[in-house]
Amino acid sequence: MLFPEARRALEPVADETPVWSDGYDIAAARDEARASAATEPREDVADVRDVDADGVPARLYRPAGAAPGLVVHLHGGGFVFHDVDVHDPAARRLANRTGRAVLSVDYRRPPEHRFPAAPDDVSTVVGWLDREAAALGVEGPTVVHGDSAGGNLALVAALRHPGRFVATVLIYPFLDPTAGFASYRTATDGFDPREAAWYWRQYAAGPADLEHADLAPLRSDRLATLPPTLLVTAEHDPLRDEGEDLAGLLADAGVAVTATRYLGQLHGFWRHASAFPAAEALLRQSAAFIDQHG
Repeated sequence: MLFPEARRALEPVADETPVWSDGYDIAAARDEARASAATEPREDVADVRDVDADGVPARLYRPAGAAPGLVVHLHGGGFVFHDVDVHDPAARRLANRTGRAVLSVDYRRPPEHRFPAAPDDVSTVVGWLDREAAALGVEGPTVVHGDSAGGNLALVAALRHPGRFVATVLIYPFLDPTAGFASYRTATDGFDPREAAWYWRQYAAGPADLEHADLAPLRSDRLATLPPTLLVTAEHDPLRDEGEDLAGLLADAGVAVTATRYLGQLHGFWRHASAFPAAEALLRQSAAFIDQHG
């Protein structure tokens, strides 16, 4: 059952032009997302600055009295949409709730920059942090965190760099290009499976990429290398079952995994704290998990 806030959130988007429509204007949709995010309330963070991570733009948030270490945040948006500006309000909340510095990464997006541009950018940032963390004042335990497509990139980053992160936080990660799980038929409120398929078509440079473990990490043979992982799903989300399947795979591989399904919630709820009370609960759950392992 959808919670009331989820039902309200569906009403204004019911008549939006779907992304799979002929001639869909990606640039206009990106502009609209930035304009909408600009109207959202922003919490104060003691220090916020844009940085250049070996050519990859990023934004560093450091709350007052920050604990040692860093949370690397990878934004969602189907790989195609969103950026550090759209995720600025959420990144500020993440920094304040965790009490740690947060680095929000502005990775390249398709269709202009197809796979593997995004995970390669994240790897570039990891290498940059290896050299520059002390100078930035963020040396210490590092957590990788992502929502939706960013959850995919966070998982791939942890798999590409085993031992580099002390914990992984994956919020309704986007993992399965085949859309092979039952929730693509039974839990599609506000997220049409045709939209998911369109995102994969933009992201993959060719059919072979859809079978590559750095794009479809459920295929990875290195899941046992992951650090402790928090995996969150939403009840009314076509991505629900693939996330929960990953949780089972991690548990079977011996990874310390905590898996939580948020009942009554839609895909995307984490970013919209003013509309979804569960977003604050999830922020605090993530902060507690990071405290436990960082």
